[in-house]
Amino acid sequence: MKLHLLPLLTQQARRLLTWAPSTRALLTLCAAILLAPAMAAPPHYPLRPVTLVVSASPSGGTDSVARLVADVLTRALGQPFVIVNRPGANGLLGNAGVARANPDGYQLLFTYGATMLVNPLLYRQPGYDPLRDFEPVAQFGRGGALLLVTPKLPVRSVDEFVRYAGNRPHQLSYCSWGHGSGGHLAMASLLQDAHLDMVHVPYKSSAACVNDLLGGQVGAAFVDATLATDLVHQGRLRALALSAESRFAALPEVPTLQESGYPFKASSWMGLFAPAGTPEAIVRQLNSALIRAFEDPAARQRLSALYINDPPQLTPAQLKTSLEQDIAEWSRLVHKIGLQPE
Repeated sequence: MKLHLLPLLTQQARRLLTWAPSTRALLTLCAAILLAPAMAAPPHYPLRPVTLVVSASPSGGTDSVARLVADVLTRALGQPFVIVNRPGANGLLGNAGVARANPDGYQLLFTYGATMLVNPLLYRQPGYDPLRDFEPVAQFGRGGALLLVTPKLPVRSVDEFVRYAGNRPHQLSYCSWGHGSGGHLAMASLLQDAHLDMVHVPYKSSAACVNDLLGGQVGAAFVDATLATDLVHQGRLRALALSAESRFAALPEVPTLQESGYPFKASSWMGLFAPAGTPEAIVRQLNSALIRAFEDPAARQRLSALYINDPPQLTPAQLKTSLEQDIAEWSRLVHKIGLQPE
């Protein structure tokens, strides 16, 4: 330590160091204190482009919000945030890849809630732990999925849907974006509560599910509200209920499942995550940049155009607590349905 600090001291101070051991220790401590802030300060971030992995296909609502987030961060932080889509296996591929990434802030994850809340409950080896392997950065929206039916079905409410399906056991089908996905669990919960028997048709993406719902190949589905709202407004699909705790501002006439008599309240969201071990200063910087950016009315309008009315507001610490609570809620739902890990 003495050899490193002596060049920084005055000639007079160096003489003092040779006179008294106590003086030498005092000056050494003072120099160390002066240098400590500079040594501990994190480097400027980002210094190069950042990869934003999206564990969903390019055609879905998650991807649309991710691209807005990437654009906002690019403008706020001065480096490109580049989207890389890694869909498949209910988001397992994209999430697991980022969980193993170097925790330096240059590879981040944008995903939908079910990949963090449901996958670890349904797969024995998902490849990641949502609490241990990630640092939550920001959350977007806290809504739910719409219970949709093709207009070919003569139903306009949950009660009519239950009666219609109840009279046709195992004759109607519903789709989701994969076994164990949020859409699958929401419908399975409703079927159990209403004592219905329908055929589940899993797809690789929500967009593929919606396409067949539009074509009438399947009769019903729970689909993320951000993806389906325009189709409901156009009359191409019919919304019967919403799986969130409160109604959706873009479709205020659509009741929640709870209002319709079925006790389902698990919310869904989209979120930005960093690999565990990412410096706290970088996580806070990303969180603060997004919160500040979406205080701008123009940015909020762009988010609202994607039917997300809840911009990021929580700190990383608050997000961690919220994530723990949501995992507990979805765990109760999986237990209720009786799904077993694969």
